[in-house]
Amino acid sequence: MSEFWMYFNIGLKHVLDINAYDHVLFLMALVVPYAFKDWKNVFVLVSLFTIGHTLALLLSVYGIVQIQASLVEFLIPVTILITAIFHLFTAGKSSKNESITFVAIVTLFFGIIHGLGFSNYFKTILPGAASDKLLPLLEFALGIEAAQIIVVVVFLIISYIVQTFFRFSKRDWALVMSAFIIGVVLPMLIESEIWN
Repeated sequence: MSEFWMYFNIGLKHVLDINAYDHVLFLMALVVPYAFKDWKNVFVLVSLFTIGHTLALLLSVYGIVQIQASLVEFLIPVTILITAIFHLFTAGKSSKNESITFVAIVTLFFGIIHGLGFSNYFKTILPGAASDKLLPLLEFALGIEAAQIIVVVVFLIISYIVQTFFRFSKRDWALVMSAFIIGVVLPMLIESEIWN
């Protein structure tokens, strides 16, 4: 059981690490147009992101996929930027008639990119034979999922407070937050090692 908590905690800390806020930024960009009443869609998107993240770790840990770290570190902010720009341009549009299929597929793919960004570190904490790595990987994925749910719930609470008590419209909230996320992520792209 202590091994479960070790890998679960690594998953929690991976998302909640204040110095590695790219994961939180992506989650914020992902759920900015949603409210508590959309919890099913939010849960599906967050879970798809975790599945993509875990799939990338599996492919990397078992040596099936290997991508240059600097490229992945560049692509992670790109995923955040694309998500924020998408919600910037779709802010205020009715989501009742829309299917989340497109967003779901993109979220799964972006989860794979984010997972590849963590794969090198994860391989160093998983010594031993390939057959011994599956259970710790799943325990880590549960930690990721729990941390993402925490982040999303906190963000939805803030969203509710701002829209209810400060009278922000849903559209204005999406515009402001998307613009804020774009402003935070652009320096990450500019300072990327890929340009060196």
